[in-house]
Amino acid sequence: MKKYLYVCSFVLLLAITFLSGYWYSQRTSPDKASSGGRKILYYVDPMNPGHRYDKPGVAPCGMALEPVYANGASESAGMGMMPAGTVRVSPEKQQLIGVRIEQVEKASGNHTVRVLGRVAADETRIYRIRAYTDGWIRKVFPVTTGTLVKKNQPLAYFYAAELLTAQQAYISILGSTGKIQLSGNQYPDASKYQQFTPLGTSVDKYRDNLRDLGMSEAQIEEIGQTKVITQDIVIRSPAAGFVLARNISPDERFEKGAELFTIADLRRVWILLDTYENEARYFRPGQKVSFRYQGKAFQARVSSVLPVFDPATRTLKVRLEADNPGFVLRPDMFVDVEHAVTMPPAITVPAEAVLDSGLKKTVFVERGTGLFEAREVETGKYLDGRVEILEGLKPGERIVVSGNFLIDSESRMKSAAEGMSGTGSIDPACRMMVDEGRSRAAGLTSDYQGKTYYFCSLECKRDFDKAPLKYTGKQAEGGSPHPPKEHGGQHHD
Repeated sequence: MKKYLYVCSFVLLLAITFLSGYWYSQRTSPDKASSGGRKILYYVDPMNPGHRYDKPGVAPCGMALEPVYANGASESAGMGMMPAGTVRVSPEKQQLIGVRIEQVEKASGNHTVRVLGRVAADETRIYRIRAYTDGWIRKVFPVTTGTLVKKNQPLAYFYAAELLTAQQAYISILGSTGKIQLSGNQYPDASKYQQFTPLGTSVDKYRDNLRDLGMSEAQIEEIGQTKVITQDIVIRSPAAGFVLARNISPDERFEKGAELFTIADLRRVWILLDTYENEARYFRPGQKVSFRYQGKAFQARVSSVLPVFDPATRTLKVRLEADNPGFVLRPDMFVDVEHAVTMPPAITVPAEAVLDSGLKKTVFVERGTGLFEAREVETGKYLDGRVEILEGLKPGERIVVSGNFLIDSESRMKSAAEGMSGTGSIDPACRMMVDEGRSRAAGLTSDYQGKTYYFCSLECKRDFDKAPLKYTGKQAEGGSPHPPKEHGGQHHD
């Protein structure tokens, strides 16, 4: 009897063990639904969704393979209605690739526009000494490029045959006059001749002829007093300044029109800024701007002249005007310009958070623990390492500001593996980026004023259908808008 009981107990134990194993295998079978009756189609490598596997296991990257279900979603919860390219990144992987997340805020503040400036001579203070006749250089004074010269300082002597004839005519007409009227001018010891020949010819005509041939006023007065013809015609500096160019040497011939010296008055200089269009708007005429050179601070004023476009650098050249005490600043030097700008309240994010492909600008928004949505945004001003977001983000949302390039790569591969078109549209109700294909498949669309709008949830669609004018600013033709029939859907954050 005891033996029979032992046999029955053993058989019952085997049956219980078998049933328990069968029940456990059914619960963990990869071919069954693991959430709400969903069927697993295959498994993918989380780091390379293009590689598919029939059975669960470990991917080459060391991470567990991720199942993909019949409804086109992976096991990442909440991704069923997410736009194309939404991806889940585990905390371990985030740490590995250096993901950093910041909260979006709308705030105003002071920003600093930093631009490199180039010193240039003021064009209104540049003097070019040219030859008015053919001749050659007899002597050059010790004046070279960079020399500081005074006004009327002798620079060189030259000889010109045409000036000999003009001097002889001038002296002859002075000797043939009967009366001489003297008056002072800018040279205290010189006289201005206002006299006429018996035939009525003006002496000023001969003086003007000498002046037109390049003779200075002081030397003309000297010849008028001494009545002596000179072969050495003096070239004098027309103003105090620095010699920017010296193009002559002793015994060198020159032709009429040749540029002999270039002199610039550097007591006041220009600072030329190469700015992009979005930066040039911050420099308004008359504003004071600070800049530094070798640790020394200077003040400048924005010129009233409009910025000039430079086709070589594709930038706008903003002109600043600054005093130059002690001639510290010289042409072609570079200075650091810092301009403080007060911005109105706006949503700004770090510039590195925005991925610019040329056709669109994208940021990754955190939609849950490790879940990131690729969202298209519209940007505005760039200032001090930050960029203004005009559309696509709301205050309080959290975005990726570091490591987004690797997340973008995984998002693109995931979209390609799941056959997504990636066509996105902005939900007019919540301003979120949604995938048009998924919204259309879920019935989350509305037609208004000949345009189709796509929504991320049923709640957003209902809000839009109740008051489309609130979200589009377009009043329906012929009266109040008539919202289309609602479709079923499920809200997913």
